[in-house]
Amino acid sequence: MRIFHIHSGGVQELAELPAQMPALGFVWIACARPAFQARLAEIQASLQTLVGLQMVDLHVSDLLNVQLPSHYDYTSQYDLLVFRRLATAQGDGVAQPPAVAESSARRSGPPVLRRIDTSPVGFAVFDQLLLTVHPSDCAVRDAYATRLMALAPAASTNGEGRSNPAAGARLPTSPADLMLRVVNQMVDGYLDLRRELTRQLDHWQNELLKPRARYVNWNSLLEARLSLHMLDEICEDQRTAVQDWIDALETWPLPDTPAGLRELDLLKVRSRDVLEHIERVVHHVRRLEQSTETAVQMHFSVQSNRTNDIMRTLTALTAVFLPLNLIAGIFGMNFEFLPLIHKQDGFWWATGSMIVIALALVLLFWRKRYLARTSTR
Repeated sequence: MRIFHIHSGGVQELAELPAQMPALGFVWIACARPAFQARLAEIQASLQTLVGLQMVDLHVSDLLNVQLPSHYDYTSQYDLLVFRRLATAQGDGVAQPPAVAESSARRSGPPVLRRIDTSPVGFAVFDQLLLTVHPSDCAVRDAYATRLMALAPAASTNGEGRSNPAAGARLPTSPADLMLRVVNQMVDGYLDLRRELTRQLDHWQNELLKPRARYVNWNSLLEARLSLHMLDEICEDQRTAVQDWIDALETWPLPDTPAGLRELDLLKVRSRDVLEHIERVVHHVRRLEQSTETAVQMHFSVQSNRTNDIMRTLTALTAVFLPLNLIAGIFGMNFEFLPLIHKQDGFWWATGSMIVIALALVLLFWRKRYLARTSTR
């Protein structure tokens, strides 16, 4: 568990839960899911001391549920947002159901496909406190905490020892602002993932469109289609959750001070920016799904066209040999009187006629492009 006191003057990491709410700024309590489960009674007691209420039991269950999709909920005292981020290889630190563990173990294909696995991050947003519940290996929390600590000296003073308000403005101004910044960093992970997916699918498309391709890894391609479909559903849940949050922002009462109005406007702008990033990911994922379907259809079209070329060539060759077989059949009849049958040069006349007929048919079929292979470029 990591605890931070964030205010306009900088960021301070606390060693333990505070006994009372600070006069300035707000508190960020960031804990892993196993720690949240183990210290739930202590955290609830601290919430009662700091903000005057405890979390609802249903919301506590949501924060502990590793299979919960992204969603938004609220009470009269706090808001709850669950947002699924990209998981890492180390897992969540919480035992998963056997079916989920077996599905993850059987996932095959390139490493980029195995990265399309997610785990939920919960945000409980109070007026002066933000409680986040992360997986045990959450790099997003640690990376943003490091960024906050790096901003702390710049936010307090500049190089000459004077106050630097421009740098201080980069610090989160409220728990909701901090939540949106962390969520935006999670969405950036999806934006990076789509580039790797694009490169992988481009490689598969090139392999599928090769006319002489003998082997296609259909299992990996099927895994890619299923992974893209799952990613589409995940992003749809994320978009719905953020849209519900934006709708809830519209119901907030307007502050009485210009600074409060500006802070509320900045929250709305940042929320719309996060939503726009998610929609960009959704659009790209759907385009990748369509590209995958198109590549498969083009592959079968190329293979069908190649089969048609082979069948046309075989048909033309069969047509060439039909009159030759007819001549050979006629002169192979067991009749005593046949033209040329008793002449000394009859064999050469028959052979020459067959060669002339064959060459004429081959030339005719070549001019009609019955023997030419269709270009695939």
